[in-house]
Amino acid sequence: MKKSNIEETRLYHVYLDYISYIEMITEKYPKNVKETFVKQIKEDLYYGMRLILRAYKAFDKKEKLDNLNELDITIKMLKVYARISYKKKYINLKNYEAWSRKINNICMGIGGWINSCLKQ
Repeated sequence: MKKSNIEETRLYHVYLDYISYIEMITEKYPKNVKETFVKQIKEDLYYGMRLILRAYKAFDKKEKLDNLNELDITIKMLKVYARISYKKKYINLKNYEAWSRKINNICMGIGGWINSCLKQ
């Protein structure tokens, strides 16, 4: 990802869109899960952005790959939250499908970035 700054990368914008979406749909969650379940979703959500920024700033290939692999794990955890949210009926099928599409777009970006690092 050779760009002049992080704001020019596709993954950064896709992830920002994802953050906005999750912020919007978690507002609808029941109050009794906002301090626990929603809080955990948001912690992992923003941790994912932190990992994107760390990977972008890393000069060392190993450090970059470590951050990208950690990001991949975090995204997989966010998939689990989507499934639980749907099963508990906090979100409807349309929300679940949108959440899943956004995660898949992020995963493709991460996979491409990892592959480009491995080719270096």
